Amino acid sequence: MGKAILITGCSTGIGYVAAHELQNKGYKVIASCRDPKDVDRLNQEGLTCIQLDLTDTKSIKLGVQKALALCEGNLYALFNNGAYGQPGALEDLPTDALREQFEANFFGWHELTKQVLPVMRKQGYGRIIQNSSVLGFAAMKYRGAYNASKFALEGWTDTLRLELHQTNIKVSLIEPGPIETQFRANAKAAFLKWIDIDSSVHKAHYQQQLSRLSAEGSNNQFVLPPESCVAPLLDALESDKPKLRYRVTTPTKVFAILKRLLPSKWLDPILRKAA
Repeated sequence: MGKAILITGCSTGIGYVAAHELQNKGYKVIASCRDPKDVDRLNQEGLTCIQLDLTDTKSIKLGVQKALALCEGNLYALFNNGAYGQPGALEDLPTDALREQFEANFFGWHELTKQVLPVMRKQGYGRIIQNSSVLGFAAMKYRGAYNASKFALEGWTDTLRLELHQTNIKVSLIEPGPIETQFRANAKAAFLKWIDIDSSVHKAHYQQQLSRLSAEGSNNQFVLPPESCVAPLLDALESDKPKLRYRVTTPTKVFAILKRLLPSKWLDPILRKAA
């Protein structure tokens, strides 16, 4: 049996592609999805898939138990990937919407990682790979909820890396920019659920947002397919000295440089235009 890896958010996009690619390369992939229908679909495709809802602590614990049973207690890696975006200006965002964003994008990841760390400590090795975003270090308007969850994730991951320094458990971040996935469709659903468009001072922008989120494909010239995240993921899994951060897409690499070089008053106009 190859090295076992548990991957969250495998119904579409980066998680879906990563699960198939890693299985093809000999890994014992344990994919997971929130929706049982997606679990059935991926199992029919030949993957080993379990149900795991990152907003439900009980589901996380049961998912970890199932994953450990499938890999006979030897879990080499965890790829935290499942997340979604909540668009909307912060002043229009109900606090419950922010809580919901953090449950899926941050608190669930915390709980899941806590569940697997004792296993990795006991076996004496492991890899924890976090799928973050360019929005984990470069804020953009109307993405405040997602920004906040990913900024929190970056700080949390840096702290975990420091705390695991004396172990053989390696921790890495992948920071994609625009990737062609179902992200827009999921963001549109969250947007319509929580934001009162007609009563907002941002109504005109929101109408543009809806048009963008409804499009079949991205109009971003730098967008890459989800396959572009596989090579960084493999390096994070297999390198003796994995990088702390893997930056994917041109915007991520550019903003990482600008963030280091420019004062905020110079960077802000660029970020406003990028948003």
